[in-house]
Order: sequence, then structure tokens, then C-alpha cells
Amino acid sequence: MVEFNRARLKNGLTVIHEKRDVPVTTVMLACKYGSAYETESTKGIAHFIEHLCFKGTKKRTTFQIASEVEKVGGILNAFTHEEITAYHVKLPSDQLSLAMDVVFDIYFNPLFPEEEVKREAQVICEEIKMYKDNPRSYVIDKLKSSLYESPFGMFIAGTEKNVKSFTRKQILELHDTTYCPENSILCVVGNNSFDEVMKMVEESCKNIKPHEFKEKKIPVVKPKISEFREERSNIEQANLAIGFHFPFATSGKHYAAEVFNAILGEGMSSKLFTEVREKRGLAYAVKTDLDLGTKYGYFIIYIGSDKSKVEDVLKISLEEFYKMKDITEKELEAGKKQVLGNKKVHSEESDATAIDLILSEIQTKAEDYYLFDKKINSVSLKDIKDLLNVKNHAVSMVIPSP
Repeated sequence: MVEFNRARLKNGLTVIHEKRDVPVTTVMLACKYGSAYETESTKGIAHFIEHLCFKGTKKRTTFQIASEVEKVGGILNAFTHEEITAYHVKLPSDQLSLAMDVVFDIYFNPLFPEEEVKREAQVICEEIKMYKDNPRSYVIDKLKSSLYESPFGMFIAGTEKNVKSFTRKQILELHDTTYCPENSILCVVGNNSFDEVMKMVEESCKNIKPHEFKEKKIPVVKPKISEFREERSNIEQANLAIGFHFPFATSGKHYAAEVFNAILGEGMSSKLFTEVREKRGLAYAVKTDLDLGTKYGYFIIYIGSDKSKVEDVLKISLEEFYKMKDITEKELEAGKKQVLGNKKVHSEESDATAIDLILSEIQTKAEDYYLFDKKINSVSLKDIKDLLNVKNHAVSMVIPSP
């Protein structure tokens, strides 16, 4: 039986907690502001703030932030998502107070030194180049822009022009109006009691300076269908991504989407892998994926193949996608079993569970995370077939030039 707890402090901070017997704890603090909230001119600023929060506080230098966690065997990291920006520490459970202190410090008290703003802008520009130089990452990023208009369709890290234009004043103002207890979720997963967690949260909140909270809304997400094609002289393989608009994570249909994804393209036993790689030898990398949020949803097919085989691969992929209407009850049950097994393996990691709990909290409520097995088992053949009502698809490809 899972022990789950929640609380909401007087200052507005939401706290969610899962007790585990394994002596490892993840502390994750998330701001309900991510890339999807940005305009074309501010695209990338959430990701920029994520980087800068590690550049020193009144209590700690950049080196101290990392070393205090690492010296006890911990791991410190952060990520920018479409709908949240999250900071997390994973370490031995008896070091909970350190994790809480460090996470609250970098989240609520970053200094954003002027020289670091300029220096980190260059670092992020290099990160943008890195993703662009990776055809696989780039083609999937471009698929997003083939499925959605700007600003949502833009790369989460933004553009080099945007990144170089952000000022310390702009960053500080956005931080002060979004990184507030009322707009934040703290998730603790590990071998610590809820009473212990809440005692430390109350203590940590004493040091939070007042913020001016202004609730922000995600701009209208406008779907589209288009095609992107780029030729490169320095690559040997064609990278192809096919995308379909899919139900939002808030629709309840995302459980069927999870089973659909597993059957069609997850793993070496999937239909796409079997048809494209095993039977025909057309590719090495063959996979599918889902990206579902509160205001968007899309399904991805990715294949790396020879340039001369791109049209064949595209045709086969579309055929296999729509053949999903013919799956049997036996295949459906096998797909459910795979999804449920994957979930158990995935949730072994406390940080993976913390992410899932926070995303469940912003999409519906965190407790729905624990209904996953029941919801997956309730998926029917009709639910799978209903996903195939989508008529159009977007394509992006990066191929070797002649």
C-alpha cells in the first residue's frame, strides 16, 4: 500500500509526498511556468532562468551549490518542460535537510549576477547549436514546429537572438512574479515521514522573501500540419519524423495513447520495429513517442534510414499506424501488460516518480497517478481505434545532400 500525503501551506505552497522504504529521497520543487507560457520574443526565458538559478545565492556560490550535494553522494539537476520548470536533488534519505535547504535556496534566492547572465547566454547558445548539430534531436524539434504555430512550436531553449537579448532586469522580474509559493509544487519521494518533511518545509519557508505573484496563462496553442525538409552535406543517414495530433493529457484518452504507443513502436517487439527493421532491414533506429500536456498532444514516429529508402519508410510507417485499427484483443492485453510493466520499472527511480506526480498535479491531481494501472486496464479496442480518427500528419526530415 502506497503512503501518499498532500498539504497546502498558508503561503500557497503545495506539498505532495510519497513514503518509500528505500533509503534514497528525491526533493523536487517545480514552478508552474514553462516554455508553453512564452511568446515568440520571450521563447527560451524559462530555460534561461533554470540555468541561472545555479549561479549563486546569498548563501552559496555556484561551486558550493554543487559540492554540498555531491559530497554526500547526491545528484543535483533541473529541467525546463512546456508547463513547469523543476529543480531536484536526489540523495540518501538521512540528508533530507540538506536537499531541502539547497533546493529552496536556489529556487527562491538566486542572485542572477550580471556577468553570469552574459556568460550563460553564450553557454545556452552553444546548447542550441549542439541540438541543431544532432540530426535526430533536430528533426524531432522541427516536427513540433510542423505541428504547431509559433510560439508553442518553437524550441524550448529559444533562439540565439532571444537568448542574447534577455536582460537581468527582465529575468529578475519574471522570477519574482512566477517563482512564488502560490505557483509552486514541492514533491518529496523517499524514506522520510510526512511529519519530517512538513517540519523542514515550514522551516525552509521562513526564509522566503515576499514575491508579487501574478498568475500567467498559456497563450493559445494553434495546431497546424506542415512539412519540413533540410539537406546536409556532413551526414550519412536520413532522419525522418512523422507526427500526429493526439488527445491532451487532461482528456482521459491518454491512457489509450500509452497502450497505442507501446504496441506500435516501443521496443524491439513492436509492430514498427518488426516491420521496418526485422523484416525489411530498412533502419537501425525505429521508435515512437508521446508528448501530451494540458493544452497539446502529439504522437511521434522517428526512423533513421538510408536516403534512398525515405519514401518506403514513410509509406510503411503510415500503413502500420492506421493498421492499428485491426489489432486483436490479445495484442491489446499484451500492450497493457507492457505499459504496466514499463511503469513499474520506471517508477523504481524516486526522481521519475516525483516528475510523474508533479505532472499529474498540474494536469488533474497528483492522486490520479495511483489510478494508472486501473485506467490502463480499462482501455478497450474502441479506445485504440478512436485515436485513428486523425486524418493528417506532419513530416520533418534531415537528409544527406546529393
